[in-house]
Order: sequence, then C-alpha cells, then structure tokens
Amino acid sequence: MFDKNILNLAQELISTLKKQGKTLVSAESCTGGLVVSALTSISGSSSVVYGGYITYANEAKNQMIDVPMALIEEYGAVSEQVARAMAKGALSKSGADISIAITGIAGPTGGTKEKPVGLVHFACATSGEIYHQKKLFDKDKSRDFIRLISVNTALEMVLSF
Repeated sequence: MFDKNILNLAQELISTLKKQGKTLVSAESCTGGLVVSALTSISGSSSVVYGGYITYANEAKNQMIDVPMALIEEYGAVSEQVARAMAKGALSKSGADISIAITGIAGPTGGTKEKPVGLVHFACATSGEIYHQKKLFDKDKSRDFIRLISVNTALEMVLSF
C-alpha cells in the first residue's frame, strides 16, 4: 500500500521513538488515518504508537479533540490555527509525548481561490512546544497523491521535530 520511502520513514520514526522512550498520536483530517496506518505497518510499532484521531468532520475535531468551533468558524478547518489546535487537543486527550496533526484539501473538489486543492497544514506538538508547517502540493495531482505526500511530509516533520 505504501511506497518504500514512506515505509522507510515509518521504520526510522518507530526506531527513534523507541530509543527516546516516547509515544506518538495523530490527529488526521484529509489523510484519514494514513499516518497511523503507515506506522502500524511496522512490526513493533505498538510500543510507541498511541493511535490516532480521524477528525474529518468539523464536529469530530470539536468533539474528539476539543478544537473550538469558534476557531473553525473564524479560520476554517484548513488553517494554521486549527492544525495547531488539533495537535494540542490530540496530545492532551491521549497523554502521548508527541502529536502530529494534518488538515488539508486533497481534492479534486473543495478548493477555493484562498484555499486551493493541495493546501495542507501540519502541526507537531509536545507538552512544551508546537511547530507548524504549511504546504501547497500540486493541485493537478490526484487525491491519493496529495494524501500520500502529506503522510510523507508528516513523518519527516516528526523526525525533524
């Protein structure tokens, strides 16, 4: 299912987390659980992967990981503010050491001039800090491509955090 690069990144992240004695949780919207799926493709991942919150709907973001609806209404689900709130909420709810959050527009529909298809926001958090990254992937690529490149980006982001 996943290409060699994603599986190598997943293996590296699992090994790194084991060495550090840390656990990871995800909060995923446009990737629909693919980050955790990639990680759990690796044997032994259960010792470091807490799990993930698939918060595709705005209500799920609010109810599952406490993203304020006012934040979603003001900035939109695909925004830096919501990505950061997703990362903080997943961390708080799970008790994991590190969280990764992803919210974006994988297409082929759903984009606007302000927020085009291919726009994805990532946030990685620990109890002491949070890091955000915004990417604009090629809107002419497929939905699956945007989702998988987002998984790749998320794994790289956690590794460099």
